[in-house]
Amino acid sequence: MKNTKYLILFLAVILFGSFPQNVFAQTAKLPTKWTREAMSSANPFPDYPRPQMERKEWMSLNGKWDYLGGGDKDNALDPKKPINFTGKRESILVPYCPESVISGIERKQEINMWYRKTFEAPLGWKGKQLIINFEAVDHDATVFVNGKKAGSHSGGYDSFSFDITAFLKEGSNELIVAAHDPNDGRTPSGKNGPRGDYTFSSGIWQSVWLEPVNASHIKNIRLLPDLENNRLKVIVNSGSDAVSAVALDGKKIVSQAQGRSGTEFYLPMSNPKLWSPEEPFLYDLKITLKNKDGKIVDEISSYFGMRDIKLGKVGGVIRPLLNGKFIMQVGLLDQGYWPDGVLTAPTEEALKSDIDFTKKAGFNLIRKHMKTEPKRFYYWADRMGMLVWQDMPAIWYQHEDTAKVRSAFRKELKAIMDDHYNAPSIITWVPFNENWGAFDVPEITDWVKKYDPSRLVNGNSGFNNNPGYQKAAGDPKNGDFVDTHIYIGPYDASTPDLKRAASLGEFGGVGLFVRDHMWPVENNAYAYEPTRTALTDRYVLLMSQVEQLMKYKGLSVAVYTQTTDVEHEVNGLLTYDRAVEKMEIERVREINRAVILAGEKLKP
Repeated sequence: MKNTKYLILFLAVILFGSFPQNVFAQTAKLPTKWTREAMSSANPFPDYPRPQMERKEWMSLNGKWDYLGGGDKDNALDPKKPINFTGKRESILVPYCPESVISGIERKQEINMWYRKTFEAPLGWKGKQLIINFEAVDHDATVFVNGKKAGSHSGGYDSFSFDITAFLKEGSNELIVAAHDPNDGRTPSGKNGPRGDYTFSSGIWQSVWLEPVNASHIKNIRLLPDLENNRLKVIVNSGSDAVSAVALDGKKIVSQAQGRSGTEFYLPMSNPKLWSPEEPFLYDLKITLKNKDGKIVDEISSYFGMRDIKLGKVGGVIRPLLNGKFIMQVGLLDQGYWPDGVLTAPTEEALKSDIDFTKKAGFNLIRKHMKTEPKRFYYWADRMGMLVWQDMPAIWYQHEDTAKVRSAFRKELKAIMDDHYNAPSIITWVPFNENWGAFDVPEITDWVKKYDPSRLVNGNSGFNNNPGYQKAAGDPKNGDFVDTHIYIGPYDASTPDLKRAASLGEFGGVGLFVRDHMWPVENNAYAYEPTRTALTDRYVLLMSQVEQLMKYKGLSVAVYTQTTDVEHEVNGLLTYDRAVEKMEIERVREINRAVILAGEKLKP
């Protein structure tokens, strides 16, 4: 009916007394099966956001916030006072960026973003300190509580927290977050930048929550499995209190130990069950903090996996060894973009689904490309047994204002490593991709290896490739991998040297057009096949060639491009909306498992 929209407006005026900003829901250009659920959710991502440091009491602040945004709004970069929300404002769904359709805003680039939320602390939290946690805000965030500045943070991919106790009052409290993101390529931004390929994203894009703690509480933990000595190294940062740690296999206590805050101590793990892609066993961990009177002042639930990753020789060839054994790493380049949520998956089920599909298709590795994910993504990788290479999001203008730009990159790199240090699934750090913002590659590669010697480091994945506007960085000649990108490949892939394993960090990229499941732009790929069967045939051939390189040229890792189509790119195993499997997945699984099994049969 042509008059339907006027009827809706009339009813809206009767119900709300005015024309609400979001009477008409945004229409997704390419919806997923989770889009509608996400857009109607009162509390997106309701599970505790930090599975390796979980408290029982907490309050999610995800959901609808008041919003003011745009280049013409008050400058949100380190403001001295909050913006006035008394006038016309919009409603945004947190934690979806304002560029996404799910957010209800869907604009191209906001730069200045202002968010407002009111909350009341539960009566049971009285006398406690209240911590507000942000998983990620892009890029600079300033937090005000009841008009007073509580803190600020710079960095779009790492988490941060503030103690807001001093700013609280009885009853309703007002929280205002200013976020500023120029997307100018001078801070880490990956594909989300001026020379990136995809939709910008900015502002709050991961979960926000509150939790009550005592004055003395656990601020962070660091867990390091030590297989050589059958123990788990534990460091708890909490002040100066006594700490106890208990490891459990189900409900059975398998180890316990006492320690002091800020000082490493060890949980003995005799005959530990090892974590691997085939058997991703995880121990539960309970960490308790006690004051000098022996009273429990804080307690968290966590988990860990007993595994190690290092280089070693197999048949005289340098290869990566997981728990002392070579496992051919057969992976997918996973960019983690969504047509409805941009950098944020629409739901928890959706976040998990990409890992589940990768596992079902017989891959054992995800290269998380140029972005981070919320901690629950790594939780599912840990639970499901998926190896992860974690890329650092690139800067774009590394040669301009170097003191500021390069310092921002180094700061964010360290923060990301700290954030995800405890995830057993992450086995390799990747500071640089090709020559996207690459600088001081040998020095940064060495620094990463020194800062986290428990993992492998691929200093420059695809050092042979470069954007057209600058030269390739070239082989840094250090780190743990010799890594080239070959499209279509896989021939001409790297070969190992005396100290490094060989990796094919990207190859493939063969496309298939799937009508009604493509982003509405001109679509492209490195090559094309006309049908699902032909594309599968091509993939089987490529992986058979990978097997030859593994057996006779020393190749140890092959990462196919890519998990899903992404906007203009149609070279995914799934369409961008995750609705269509573009290859015959049983055949994909069969060849992947055959290659991995052939690797296990290599002579030691």
